[in-house]
Amino acid sequence: MSGAKAAPKLAPGLAARLAAADLLDGVLRERRMLSDLLPRLERLEPGERARAQALALTVLRHLEPLDVLLDQFLGKRPPARAMHALRIAAAEMLVEGVAPHAAVDAAVNAVRANRKTQHLKGLVNAVARNVSREGAEIWAEMEPQRLPHWLRKPLVRAYGEEGVAAMEAAHAAGAALDLTLRTPVEGLPGVDLPTGSRRIDGGQVSALPGYAEGAWWVQDAAAALPARVLGAEAGEHVLDLCAAPGGKTMQLAAAGAEVTALDVSGARLKRVRENLARTGLTAEIVEADALTWQPDAPFDAVLLDAPCTATGTIRRHPDLPFVKTGEENKALTALQRDLLKRAAEWVRPGGRLVFCTCSLLPSEGEVPVARFLEGHPEWSLDPIDAEALGGEAHWSVEGALQLRPDYWAERGGMDGFYIARLRRAG
Repeated sequence: MSGAKAAPKLAPGLAARLAAADLLDGVLRERRMLSDLLPRLERLEPGERARAQALALTVLRHLEPLDVLLDQFLGKRPPARAMHALRIAAAEMLVEGVAPHAAVDAAVNAVRANRKTQHLKGLVNAVARNVSREGAEIWAEMEPQRLPHWLRKPLVRAYGEEGVAAMEAAHAAGAALDLTLRTPVEGLPGVDLPTGSRRIDGGQVSALPGYAEGAWWVQDAAAALPARVLGAEAGEHVLDLCAAPGGKTMQLAAAGAEVTALDVSGARLKRVRENLARTGLTAEIVEADALTWQPDAPFDAVLLDAPCTATGTIRRHPDLPFVKTGEENKALTALQRDLLKRAAEWVRPGGRLVFCTCSLLPSEGEVPVARFLEGHPEWSLDPIDAEALGGEAHWSVEGALQLRPDYWAERGGMDGFYIARLRRAG
């Protein structure tokens, strides 16, 4: 009795490269965020999954200059799958420092593995070899990838051409891994940042010292500041609004506050529960729409991390500029205004409210706060001292914090964030 034919064995590393090409196709052609495409990697081994994601992120972070370089060796661009193979090979050689022969062979094997692109293996081999010989000199003259027009135009208006160029350089540099420590951990690698986060170069998160014990959680240094700005104290009743995935909830709970974590997404709240369980922290979890939910009693403080375009996170999510178009901004700014008004109703007299977004756009930061204050005279802006938080004086802008990806460039940057602290009259 004959059995089913075994699947052909792929060359080492080829599965990850083919999967990376599939991710690139999903982002560039289907216009889907990379996080939504990760189920496509489930058939891969953990190491291959991690490699596929890393390759896709590297290509997306440098797509524009990679294509400019490749176009110098192409008469016309080949079909998408062959182009992806060339982009991956060029990124491996020029960004990651992979040995040229390995990157070239992998690109040829990738097009050979697909019957629709097999006939292009000669072209891919020739172009990849040209990149290996001449690419480094061309690459050294390349500027960082520019932001799309819908985003770059308002950012230049807000921060100037020089500021936006610095942000683009930070995006190209990528992001390290930041941890918020609940307790000191012996043997945990990395360096301590002045704001209190621990920054490491990366690695398998679950294998790091202190993970199983819940001594820390992954959280960008900028994302860790809103909870510090709120300054929750032991015994205070605090609401974390739009709480998932729970980093700020854990910060507030670790400070001793009685925390209610509210989010509209049950799937995302599952992650909050898992994170709380791992760290041994507690919070009341509420799955509800904040625009219709009503608490039983007012809170001492509310932290609102409002939904936004997430334009401050491009150094970690380089797929975002290729998926979003700016059309989302109008609906999101309206939602932010509604959530801010709603959250303010739940703060006791004398209490405080922190509004923040991981956005670089003034329309998602200073504008909704200014409009709210104009219509609510019982509220005032409580100025934030950036230096008291371990930051730098220029982070404070008109009483709020405006963080940018190019801040702390020598340390690896940070996410863009707008953070304002408001106080209700007593």
